Amino acid sequence: MSDHLTPSDRTFMRHFAIMIAALAAVAVGFVVIGLLVHASMPKEADTAQIREAGERIMPVGGDYAGATGREAMLEQQAAAAKAAASQVAYGGTTDGKTIYGNLCHSCHDAGVTGAPKLGNKADWAPRIAEGIDTLVKHAIGGYTGPDGNHMPAKGGNPALTDAQVEATVKWMVSQVH
Repeated sequence: MSDHLTPSDRTFMRHFAIMIAALAAVAVGFVVIGLLVHASMPKEADTAQIREAGERIMPVGGDYAGATGREAMLEQQAAAAKAAASQVAYGGTTDGKTIYGNLCHSCHDAGVTGAPKLGNKADWAPRIAEGIDTLVKHAIGGYTGPDGNHMPAKGGNPALTDAQVEATVKWMVSQVH
C-alpha cells in the first residue's frame, strides 16, 4: 500500500471537505436562527398575574359555567320575561280596535294559520259557540286547534295584559255580521 493519493482521490477529498464545512455552516445557521426566535418569544407570565386575570373575568365567565351557570341563565331569562310582562303594551289601552290595528290584524285580516278573518261569520260561528270565556282563555294562553291551527299566547306579545286581550277578543266578536 502506498501513501500516495491519486488525483481523483484528492478531488474527492476536497469536495467531501467542502460539503462537510457547508453542512456545519448550515447547522450553525439553524442554531443562530433558533436562538433569535427563542429570544423574541414573550416570556412566561407570572402566575400571580394569571390568577388576577382569572379573578377579574370570573363573574362574567362564572355566570354560564356548570350547574350554577345554568341556574343563573334561567334566572336571567325569568327576569327578562318578568320585565317584558311588566311593560304594558300600547300605553295600557283597552280599546280592542287599537290593539287589533297594532297586532292582531297581521293574522286575522289574511286568515294566517287558519285564524278567523275579522267580520267573517262562517269563520267565527264555531268559535263563538264555544263561548266568549273560552275564546279569551285561548287568546291569553295560546291554543292549537284539532286541525293544527295555532293562536300564540297573547297574539305573540307578552306585554299585553289579560284585560287588553279580553277587550280585543270582545271587540273582534262584535265585528262579526
